[in-house]
Amino acid sequence: MKGSAKIQTGSLAAPSVRSNVILRVARINGINGHCRTGIRIRGGKANREVRSSIMKFAKWLRKKYSFPLRVTVYLSLRKTIIGNGKTCSASIFLPFERSVEPYIRISTGDYLEVKKTLGRNNALAGILNSLAHEVVHYHQWWESRETSERQAVRKAESMIVSYSRTTSRP
Repeated sequence: MKGSAKIQTGSLAAPSVRSNVILRVARINGINGHCRTGIRIRGGKANREVRSSIMKFAKWLRKKYSFPLRVTVYLSLRKTIIGNGKTCSASIFLPFERSVEPYIRISTGDYLEVKKTLGRNNALAGILNSLAHEVVHYHQWWESRETSERQAVRKAESMIVSYSRTTSRP
């Protein structure tokens, strides 16, 4: 995957014009005061292999990690996305307020090119690593509201190794 992960923090007042994601602001106290939790994948038009692999990984994530505030993962059809004004493969929006749900964007548009050069498993592993990296940032934010790039890289790699022990293919 090209680029690197970027973290966006702040309010939704000035969203990126180039983003193809429809921004949804969701309040924690939703219907009847219940908090929305978990991880949700959005991107029905993404490549079938990519979507299937991410759904399988998300199912594993739900078993291993808690998501006390819902985080939605948007699968972009573009080769790269814009995060904090820079080109990257994945980004996460971490709001200042915990009454607003964070979201993750993952670029999947270069999957077929990467698959041709590196093979299916390596191409999917790259996308899953991007998602794992952003999930680590989500947990850093939830626990302390501070993020560490070095820790995110290390923990994401560890997360992918753990996941690879449970499946024969990504």
